Amino acid sequence: MTKRHVCIAGGAVVVAAAVLLAGWSGVSANAQQRVATGADVKIDNFTFGPGTITVAAGTTVTWTNRDDIPHTVVSTDQVFKSKVLDTGEQFSSTFSKPGVFSYFCSVHPKMTGKVVVQ
Repeated sequence: MTKRHVCIAGGAVVVAAAVLLAGWSGVSANAQQRVATGADVKIDNFTFGPGTITVAAGTTVTWTNRDDIPHTVVSTDQVFKSKVLDTGEQFSSTFSKPGVFSYFCSVHPKMTGKVVVQ
């Protein structure tokens, strides 16, 4: 091999190593990006926000009462039900199966929301 072939071959090794390292760091970065296991719903001004939340199966949804008066979180099919939540209190429920889960505040039934589990 001539010097030129050695340099080209050496350059190819450097390029291949760079590609492998770039790919490796991409895998590492992707491994560090975790799927969210939690989602938040705020109760404020007589509303659930967001009104509809879409999550993956296995996600825990946490409702936090930011209103000045008590509220509850009750599913229409009784899958989950909170106690009366005072200001600052929270309620959580984990959704393990796909489906649409409608809920409301039993103190103020016109307050409604939905959890869509995919």
